[in-house]
Amino acid sequence: MSTGKSDKSKHADTVIRNHVIWSMGASFLIPIPVADVFAVSALQLDMIRQLSRVYDIDFAESQGKAIITSLTSSTLARAGARSLIKLVPGIGTLIGGVTVSIFNGASTYALGEVFKRHFDSGGTILDFDTERLRKLYKEKFEKGKKVAQEWKAEEDQAKSEGATTATEPEPQAEPAPAPAAAPAPETTAEESIMDKLKDLAKLRDDGVITEEEFSEMKRKLIDGM
Repeated sequence: MSTGKSDKSKHADTVIRNHVIWSMGASFLIPIPVADVFAVSALQLDMIRQLSRVYDIDFAESQGKAIITSLTSSTLARAGARSLIKLVPGIGTLIGGVTVSIFNGASTYALGEVFKRHFDSGGTILDFDTERLRKLYKEKFEKGKKVAQEWKAEEDQAKSEGATTATEPEPQAEPAPAPAAAPAPETTAEESIMDKLKDLAKLRDDGVITEEEFSEMKRKLIDGM
């Protein structure tokens, strides 16, 4: 019995960690003020759906959205306001993205930890008491700021090490003469927009964002051209 509960807890931790990292990435993947907040909300709803599956609990999407709105409205509102820093030419995207990234990661971490504790205690999504658990969410949010940064650093280091290993050249007896390097093609604004649209389409196809959210983000992206 305890082993099964431990396995569920470990599985839940993995779900939370993955969604925290994805939430932080949304701040850089979608460089549109406020639009990344919608993407994070969709990721958080998906996290609750997966946690419900881990604990064999029926998932109610409408209830899940209501809980997310109730618990995260204040923190995500602050993140949305900070995302406007992205409009500052030159440094806006970097500073604004990093700050919002931490907020998004901390909010997702706090939400996941609250649901994990609630489900661990035998609760369901239908008897979730937001007023009672609001204090726990705020405590976990403060802790989540540090946790999110640590997880992001670990993820970046793992990617860096993996890239170094993958690109390490094999020893050759006689190195072949290198061909003349072709000039790198310039990336036009249109190509950049297309890349971002492809990223949004992937989020939609993976079920992270809805068709309605995809259409809204696409409209804002095109309007900003």
